Amino acid sequence: MQIQQFRYSADNLGYLVFSEKTGVAIDAGAVADMTDFAQKNHITIKYVTNTHLHHDHISGNDQLLEKTGAVFLDCRDFADNQKIQLDGETLTVLTTPGHTHDSVCFAADDFLVTGDTLFNGTVGNCFSGDLEAFYHSLKKLTAFAGHTKIFAGHDYVAESLETAEAIDPDNLDILQYRKKYDPALVLSTLEDELLVNPFLRFNAQAMIKKLQQRNFSCHTEKQRFISLMEAF
Repeated sequence: MQIQQFRYSADNLGYLVFSEKTGVAIDAGAVADMTDFAQKNHITIKYVTNTHLHHDHISGNDQLLEKTGAVFLDCRDFADNQKIQLDGETLTVLTTPGHTHDSVCFAADDFLVTGDTLFNGTVGNCFSGDLEAFYHSLKKLTAFAGHTKIFAGHDYVAESLETAEAIDPDNLDILQYRKKYDPALVLSTLEDELLVNPFLRFNAQAMIKKLQQRNFSCHTEKQRFISLMEAF
């Protein structure tokens, strides 16, 4: 299973996940670039879907469906661990409510498409209001292997690292993370995120200490995550 990233608007990132001959377009705002890539590489776009239904993620749906004749897969209809088959290869849907109630992510052998659930360097806003569900969704993602690549829905890396440094200025891993950042291909590994992303570091002593100093609840992992989201 392969993946191609497409930038559109100011900072949105969409994807074509494909096997040898067929692919699924995810958050396909860059319609022209995506169809050009598919044509040049002899890939049939079989499905169009989204990580969630915010306008900036669905803006290309209608045009791409008209251009390709693909089948639309509504993210609200997915079941957890549902499989999308592409020439015998499998892309797995993960339901990940938190940013929105309808948020989903997509898992292949060595990468995740995480939409606005998990960014490179931070996590999404909890527009659903359900921080407990958001915690469980992130735990689902962090259960993958450390080498798993994270392909997110926006390039917020610069701002995210500024926030991470403000929260934990003694974290030397942030410098190395910044050096690896490439706006031409925005990705990180799950291992990178667990070292740098403050909202995944709820078991780090530095984070626990900061929460204790602010008198936030921090007895359990879930409490610490919720406290980090509320504190920062």
